[in-house]
Amino acid sequence: MSSQYPETTPSAAHAKADNNSLGDLLGDVTRDISTLMRQEVELAKAELKQSASRAGKGGGMLAGAGVAGHFVLLFLSLALWWALGTIMGLGWSAVVVAVIWGIVAAVLTAVGRKQLNAIKGMPQTAETLQEIPPTLKPSH
Repeated sequence: MSSQYPETTPSAAHAKADNNSLGDLLGDVTRDISTLMRQEVELAKAELKQSASRAGKGGGMLAGAGVAGHFVLLFLSLALWWALGTIMGLGWSAVVVAVIWGIVAAVLTAVGRKQLNAIKGMPQTAETLQEIPPTLKPSH
């Protein structure tokens, strides 16, 4: 008896489907999904650790710069205030020194925010999660 379709050799997937039960096949799928999810969680952990490390370094540098600079600049500010005070009076010289420090604080804030905004988060995890087939994503 000849069939109308030519004989082809079955693929490995067809052979596995023919030789294994539905329960075995579902077990394989479940195991593969579990492995995929574990790998995604590990990737997310690694990316979070890297981002947290960068955030900690940026915040620590800003704090260290603030504390160390405070003591040095305190004395420089007092010297400037005293020097200007001999020219224009102590009250107005204090206002001038305060305005200068306001400008310095604004610049340092802008630079610190730029450093903290440079943190990328978890770009690889987001990218690979988008590659998961829609059938495996929970429906809303």
